[in-house]
Amino acid sequence: MGASRKLQGEIDRVLKKVQEGVDVFDSIWNKVYDTDNVNQKEKFEADLKKEIKKLQRYRDQIKTWIQSSEIKDKKVSASYEQALVDARKTIEKEMERFKICEKETKTKAFSKEGLGQQPKTDPKEKAKSETRDWLNNVVGELESQIDNFEAEIEGLTVKKGKTRPPRLTHLETSITRHKLHIKKLELILRLLDNDELSPEEVNDVKDFLDDYVERNQEDFDDFSDVDDLYNSLPLDKVESLEDLVTIGPPGPVKLKDFLGNICTSNTCHCCFSSS
Repeated sequence: MGASRKLQGEIDRVLKKVQEGVDVFDSIWNKVYDTDNVNQKEKFEADLKKEIKKLQRYRDQIKTWIQSSEIKDKKVSASYEQALVDARKTIEKEMERFKICEKETKTKAFSKEGLGQQPKTDPKEKAKSETRDWLNNVVGELESQIDNFEAEIEGLTVKKGKTRPPRLTHLETSITRHKLHIKKLELILRLLDNDELSPEEVNDVKDFLDDYVERNQEDFDDFSDVDDLYNSLPLDKVESLEDLVTIGPPGPVKLKDFLGNICTSNTCHCCFSSS
């Protein structure tokens, strides 16, 4: 009988410690998520870990008691068994909450580490990306100029019997030139993305194109030959394919795919009309 009272006393003491530990755990948990200070957050997370370790030790003791003969044989009050089971479940609930906090902490630490490092970029891909961005910027600038030209044309209404203003012809010629350049540039973008042209080759025309974008109105006659700007690029091998290319955003299309669609049979009636 004395042994049973002693066990009940020990159980009462541990159950009280468990409740106190849970209250402390909840308090620290709130501090972890209420602060934005990194140093304080790390300190509270460390305190949380210490507290869950204490609760885990109480859980181990409680599990031992639940399996003991004193509890199974009802040598102590039956209410103690349920109290021990409830305490164990409460601790395990807090353990699950701690796992969530610990996982979030590790994820944030990993993210900070990743953000603190510059991503390793392949130099070739970096060069291609920079050249692609420049080409897209040039296309965008030319399209913007076309919009301005078209807006000005709308304001140049030619009244019946009046002579056509020279400015109108100038603007229409400018639009035609710009569109030819855009067609060339979009073809170059496709070839660049498919490694048919290198960034170094494309960059050979960079200064000339930048000059065209800046001075195409001031020195209008200097830029009359569109093809002349692209003479340094080996585009002769694809010039015959230009009509087969649907101009649009660059896509993963290889030249061999274009060539594969061209019938090479002299007897095929889909490509050659019979004489």
